[in-house]
Amino acid sequence: MTEQQNNPLHGLKTEVMVQELVDFYGWEILATSMRFHCFKTHPTVKGTVKFIRNTDWAREKLENFYLYKFKRMPKPTDAEFGIPPRERGFRDGLDMKKPMKLTNESILLSQAKSASAHKERCFEKRATQNNKHFRDELREKGRNQGREDRKQKSDSSEAPYDPSNPWNQ
Repeated sequence: MTEQQNNPLHGLKTEVMVQELVDFYGWEILATSMRFHCFKTHPTVKGTVKFIRNTDWAREKLENFYLYKFKRMPKPTDAEFGIPPRERGFRDGLDMKKPMKLTNESILLSQAKSASAHKERCFEKRATQNNKHFRDELREKGRNQGREDRKQKSDSSEAPYDPSNPWNQ
């Protein structure tokens, strides 16, 4: 196992992490922010820990929340983003800030902004792809039209114009 470099998750049990988050935020805030079913219906630390341990994506989501909302560590770089939270390191001497104050309203507003930004990025990507597709379609249509025009000219049953025979007879 590699040496952990200043990672608040190193050696931290999932049960302790969940208990700290519940004590500070409460089940309702956690349910709104992470959207885990186990936080909404009959929430217990034991049930949540069982779910988190068995579900990799949920564990990563909880650990990210713990690191970046509760411990307020610096956000990961693009290179670190693909690394699971437990394997990320932070520079030495980094001071942790007080946990972020969250309300249901602030979480819902943040989620709405994030969804809107995501929708806009997808729309821009789709528009770019559609424009490229439309341009390609027009080019192909133009090529086909040119081919058809040339074919019509070559398939023409009319005899070429002969100046000595102005009526083509």
